[in-house]
Amino acid sequence: MAYDPAVLRAGLAVVERRAGQLTTYFYTHLFAHNPGLRRLFPADLDEQRDRLFAALTRLVARLDEPDRLTDYLAALGRDHRKFGTLPAHYPAVGASLLAALRHFMGHSWTVEDEKSWTGAWTVISEAMIGAAAAVPPGTPAWWDADVVQRRRAAPDVAVLTLAPNRPYPYTAGQYLTLCSPRVHRVWRPYSIACAPRPDGTVDLHVRRVPGGLLSTALVNDVVPGERVRLGPPIGDAVLDPASRRPLLAVAGGTGWAQAKALVEQLALDGGRPATVLLGARDDADRYDLAALHDLADRHPWLEVLLAVPAGRADRAEAVELLQEGLHGLGDCSGRDILLSGPPDLAPELTDQLLAQHAEPELIRHDPVPHTFDRARPLTAPEWFLADRDVAWINRTDLA
Repeated sequence: MAYDPAVLRAGLAVVERRAGQLTTYFYTHLFAHNPGLRRLFPADLDEQRDRLFAALTRLVARLDEPDRLTDYLAALGRDHRKFGTLPAHYPAVGASLLAALRHFMGHSWTVEDEKSWTGAWTVISEAMIGAAAAVPPGTPAWWDADVVQRRRAAPDVAVLTLAPNRPYPYTAGQYLTLCSPRVHRVWRPYSIACAPRPDGTVDLHVRRVPGGLLSTALVNDVVPGERVRLGPPIGDAVLDPASRRPLLAVAGGTGWAQAKALVEQLALDGGRPATVLLGARDDADRYDLAALHDLADRHPWLEVLLAVPAGRADRAEAVELLQEGLHGLGDCSGRDILLSGPPDLAPELTDQLLAQHAEPELIRHDPVPHTFDRARPLTAPEWFLADRDVAWINRTDLA
């Protein structure tokens, strides 16, 4: 092995209490020695610090699991294509990473640390470069797309229709990552809210997140004619093309986008029994009712159930109402099941579905990150060690 995992973990333990200073040093060193790389990063580097060290700590945690480490590095390598990352960039990043660690470990830095961190970065960079190079020739690293329409569907939700500049080969149920020139180099994931169309356009349902730079721009400011950038389609919460089992889609809030795509695909495939259980916190949160009613009216095989409180409900009340609706369905065995919505919804409903005899292998949802808490921890050790969501990574490959 080119590195000693114990040495790497010990090194992280030494620097954890100065994590904020270390990351500032790393980026200062990187840009001072490689000023051309600054354009590849967002203007605000606060979140970028989380990206680097969420990935770094996850890598160190998986050093004893070669298979998972390989998958993780391959996902990172493929995903970095959309950032414009080139093989020549990796040595520069590695040199700055070692410089930062060497500086903040001080007298604790040894020949073994130098050897292990150099070896670890060599393994990491070679795996990422190899994964990017293995992408089939002609596969775009990103797609530019024109905003055809922005429709305010609710006070905090917009439906965007986008026209990619070349064919966008996705499957209903997948999601994509998106960035806009309005918020330089900030990427976020959004479910594709339609089955593939003859005209090649795609719909996204975007909810404005408090403090969210990109979601606020997409909901409030983006206008038709603007151009955004799309990463490759990802995700495997799609229909089994060989299945004729009834579909149960349980969705909360903008999770309806993914469920809608699957229902449209069922219609294209000739239809089969499907039930959509849609939860919301209030009437305003049921933002796409016209489309929902239209689908139900046109397709007799589709049953739609709404779980909406009489007045505004908090999250716990809305989930409880959704659970009551799910309980009313009784035995869920023999169904293909999709769960979509807030990231913590799927784990809460999975246990209930299993108790209602659903087969675990038939339950699908997008990978659930450990946390979507974007609040910054109070202390440096908390900030450094917190297992945080990294929204720009292909979560499917990391599950």
